[in-house]
Amino acid sequence: MRISFFIICISFGLIFVGCKNGKTKTEETNQTTSKAETKKQSLKSFMVGKWETQYIKIEYSTYQKADSSYVFEDDFSKPNSGRAQSEYLNDGTFTAWFKQPDSTKVGETKGNWKTKATDSLYVDYQYLGKQVQVWYNIEQKENKFTGIVISDWDNDGENDDKLLMKSKRIQ
Repeated sequence: MRISFFIICISFGLIFVGCKNGKTKTEETNQTTSKAETKKQSLKSFMVGKWETQYIKIEYSTYQKADSSYVFEDDFSKPNSGRAQSEYLNDGTFTAWFKQPDSTKVGETKGNWKTKATDSLYVDYQYLGKQVQVWYNIEQKENKFTGIVISDWDNDGENDDKLLMKSKRIQ
């Protein structure tokens, strides 16, 4: 089950300088925001490369249609834990796998990806005979990103499970 979660992981400040030139606070804020947005790398170019998931949390509001909630968490930074890794290519394809503590790769899968706007990442891949298609909301932070998506992670037919993952760029 742990391997399936990493694949989901197919695994992102403003500096304000004040000046006294008669501009209103709103004008200064809009100008600063506009400059920050132009400095921000496009999500498509940001995603190209190799990634490793550091943390994952899935909140199941009705775990497998039960009347109770369930939370799954995994911190991949623990010593001797496996690593969920992925590589996104410029051509819109990606590969994801789980790297065991002994460095062997297991659970490798391939899929497609694309972005929309500055914060939406779409992944499409097949895993265990099931087609997975989800849109992540991505927040870029230097060489890291946080992704959030609501989908049916417990396979109970309800898109009511919230996945949060934190990943970092690797070489």
